[in-house]
Amino acid sequence: KSGDKYSVLLPTYNERENLPLIVWLLVKYFGESGYNYEIIIIDDGSPDGTLEVAQQLQKIYGSDKILRPRAKKLGLGTAYVHGMQHATGNFIIIMDADLSHHPKFIPEFRKKEGNYDVVSGTQLDYTIGEVPISFVDRVYGESKLGGNEIVSFLKGLLTLFAT
Repeated sequence: KSGDKYSVLLPTYNERENLPLIVWLLVKYFGESGYNYEIIIIDDGSPDGTLEVAQQLQKIYGSDKILRPRAKKLGLGTAYVHGMQHATGNFIIIMDADLSHHPKFIPEFRKKEGNYDVVSGTQLDYTIGEVPISFVDRVYGESKLGGNEIVSFLKGLLTLFAT
């Protein structure tokens, strides 16, 4: 529906390396789809610089990428609640910042919107493999980013760290 808005909640703790990629993929997906959205990053006081990266991403991508930092690590469940308190969308998507949930599956969830209050994903019908942790593993490992995604992401990283 044209009045719909999606609030994507990204709880983070020590996700400095992963955050630029997941945000870029979300911006790419929602930009191509034309859906109204916001990304809410809930950082739990990461000591690795996640907050600073999130602040840079907010400057690059704009005010619909909302940062809601917390002073210390308070846990995943409370991060969800904190994010939901700030969400303005009528649909909420909860994702992990480590790319264990790829934005390319959002259309499948949208197809199930219908009259459901909750739509949940599972890997039960899929082969489950080890989830790579480093960016190099994400590029060449089981996450299998496409060539265009890799090139576009690297261009974005250059912009992020050159400015």
